[in-house]
Amino acid sequence: MKPYQTIPITECGEPLAPIPSDLVALTEPHPYAVLGAPYGGANPWRLRQSVLAALLAAQTALATRQPGWKLRIFDALRPTAVQEFMFWREYRLASGGRGPEDVPEAEHERFYNSALRVWAPPSRDAATPPPHSTGAALDLTIIDGNGQEIWMGSPIDENSDRSNPDYFATTDPEAHTNRQLLLAVMAGAGFRRHPAEWWHFSLGDQFWAWLTRQADPASTAIARYGRADLLPVP
Repeated sequence: MKPYQTIPITECGEPLAPIPSDLVALTEPHPYAVLGAPYGGANPWRLRQSVLAALLAAQTALATRQPGWKLRIFDALRPTAVQEFMFWREYRLASGGRGPEDVPEAEHERFYNSALRVWAPPSRDAATPPPHSTGAALDLTIIDGNGQEIWMGSPIDENSDRSNPDYFATTDPEAHTNRQLLLAVMAGAGFRRHPAEWWHFSLGDQFWAWLTRQADPASTAIARYGRADLLPVP
């Protein structure tokens, strides 16, 4: 269990809303669908309504700073089945293509922890949902006025220390400045950034609440978003 998974969830019942592709850019085709992730027809370009409103506020802030630039969403809502698919895919990348059933017990923990570096545990427990499965987390970057991604130093989902937000603070001023720009517009809208992933932000989930408590030990923040697939069907 990761530390943030101990944070209690009080589900507010807020529905999901589609991300408007005319206001922010979407990565099409979806990167995980291309890999064969089992979406089963589910639309990944959705967020909780308040999270979407915050995202659009961040887009407005970005456009004010850099006219013509847009946030490009890499991933948003992630069904639990997709989380499982991507987690074990990462495990196999680390283990030379072997699944846990083919890995000696002495090696399993090393490969499992390697996958945990960039993927939340694929839990189906309603008390410990993966952040992306709540509709309150997203992965994103920035594109310029020509539709080109600006330089961030490393790609989204890279499983290395280069993913740490401040990795390039003293070695690549352009990448660091661009990462700080993404942080500024997202944090200004209420999001919290993953401490080991420059691209991952959340608002209202367990991870957000845990990061809020880490920033302010007096905070009693709790999660207001649990598993989105448990919401009543409208």
